[in-house]
Amino acid sequence: MARRTKAEAEATRAALLDAAEEVFFEKGVARTSLEQIARHAGLTRGAVYWHFRNKADLFRAMMDRVRMPFQELVDEAEDPGAAASPLQAIRLGCQQGFLRLEQPRHRRVHAILVHRCEFFSDIDPGAMQSEMADECLAALGDYFDAAHAQGLLRTDIAPELATRLLQTLLSGLFHDWLRDTRAFSLREHGMALVDAQLALLSRQPPPA
Repeated sequence: MARRTKAEAEATRAALLDAAEEVFFEKGVARTSLEQIARHAGLTRGAVYWHFRNKADLFRAMMDRVRMPFQELVDEAEDPGAAASPLQAIRLGCQQGFLRLEQPRHRRVHAILVHRCEFFSDIDPGAMQSEMADECLAALGDYFDAAHAQGLLRTDIAPELATRLLQTLLSGLFHDWLRDTRAFSLREHGMALVDAQLALLSRQPPPA
């Protein structure tokens, strides 16, 4: 019985987060009340407060469902039997990230963060975007440091610069795509840009 109760509680929490995504996307975060979210989910406001302290807590939980630590993306895409080089790992992580972002939930939640959320109360969308960018920057930096140590980068490009170049490319691509997600395939267009960037950063092998 306890197991069923726990399952029901998890289902209720998921239903509230699903409803929050839909209402936030339609109305914007600041103009959405917890009462509206509860009603959209077919639940009471008391159910919302059972699972979340306030709207900011609910918003962060919604964001947590689409967090994409770069190492996690690499691990998902990497063949367990093959050891990828640092630059190959970067490519795999980017590819997996594009695939995730094209999923409806990821696309919707990130659109909410970037376009439908204003700074108010305990929610600071700018700080959240910076936190996510910093996480990606740190992970990319580790891989480019390893690539530099293995002699895979051009000698005239420091790993810090390589990291910033790719991070800037990814950020610009992401925001361009979110403005109109139907304009182009993020995965196809994104991978063409990432491959071109990595080729420009890579140390070319000596001619045979």
